[in-house]
Amino acid sequence: MNIIIFVIILLVLVLVHEFGHFFTAKKFGIRVDEFGFGFPPKLFGFKKGETEYSLNLLPIGGFVKIFGENPDEENTNGPDASRSFINKAKWKQAVVLFAGVFANFLLAWFLFSFGFMSGLPTSVGNETKGYALEDINLVVVSVAPDSPADKASLKSGDKVISVKSSSDILKDINPDALKSFILSHSEKEIKIGYMRGKDAAIHTALVTPVVKSVGGEPIIGISMDQKIGTAKLPFLTALKEGMGLTWFVTKGTVVGLYTLIADSLKGQGSLESITGPVGMVGIVGDAYQFGFVYLLSFTALISVNLAIINLLPFPALDGGRLFFLLIEKIKGSRMNPKFANTANLIGFGILIILMLVITYHDVVRLF
Repeated sequence: MNIIIFVIILLVLVLVHEFGHFFTAKKFGIRVDEFGFGFPPKLFGFKKGETEYSLNLLPIGGFVKIFGENPDEENTNGPDASRSFINKAKWKQAVVLFAGVFANFLLAWFLFSFGFMSGLPTSVGNETKGYALEDINLVVVSVAPDSPADKASLKSGDKVISVKSSSDILKDINPDALKSFILSHSEKEIKIGYMRGKDAAIHTALVTPVVKSVGGEPIIGISMDQKIGTAKLPFLTALKEGMGLTWFVTKGTVVGLYTLIADSLKGQGSLESITGPVGMVGIVGDAYQFGFVYLLSFTALISVNLAIINLLPFPALDGGRLFFLLIEKIKGSRMNPKFANTANLIGFGILIILMLVITYHDVVRLF
């Protein structure tokens, strides 16, 4: 099921991104030869008008084959050259290239906004002014491996409903109160009642705080956020908050990507913070287990990440092609088509190799 959900999410993200290119190219009178999901070999396709729509074997992306995007003699000077991408004004080429990224940002905005209308998890204190949170609970943010909480099967996202020992009950459940309760019940069994995802049943975890080091404090191995509730907003407010959250996630993604690249150039980079298709399947499963709104939010996060990565000035990516356009605008003439095509081909090869390395690392982490 997790794989099916992931493929569906990938399909939506790719179709939205490529539709941005497709729509603007059509609007500018540029010929579109193929709209494909996945990468070849081709499984099947059909033709409508001048465009072929295809489904390909490798469901790890998609493409729109735009006439003249990779310059050659036919699309530059041939009989249909007037409908070639390469012969359109530079600003039109830029719009077509940027449209896929823009479509991903729009999708993220829509998903976040829909989440706010449906009930998006929000930390107490960060709620929209004038709107109260519903279903407020203390939520487990992370669980340390091999800790008492981990051995008791607690997971990130679990809502803590009750906390008690054989002789004491915690009435006001908040991070500070729970920490104090743990400190005062060192090496005593604590019964934690929790709810997980869409399941309305209350489960029980039995944990005994342990001291990991001399002079250390007793712990059960969880980190906690402030209480989290559900924010349900009306349509216009949801659109405003959705745009704000999209901008916040975009800034965070840019900073994170910049840090990753900077650390890599310093020789301090690590694949630990990067997740590929295999790792994403597991994350999708967790999001689905927590509820549909979590899955929507996760999809929005991927959409923003896809947009930012595509804007990188690297050959074969939209950002790389935009960078080539900028060079042409500055120098006042076209780049050598052979050089541009070769650079994009090499860039595509490097991206495939990088994807395979990340996928291998994902698989290794499973064992």
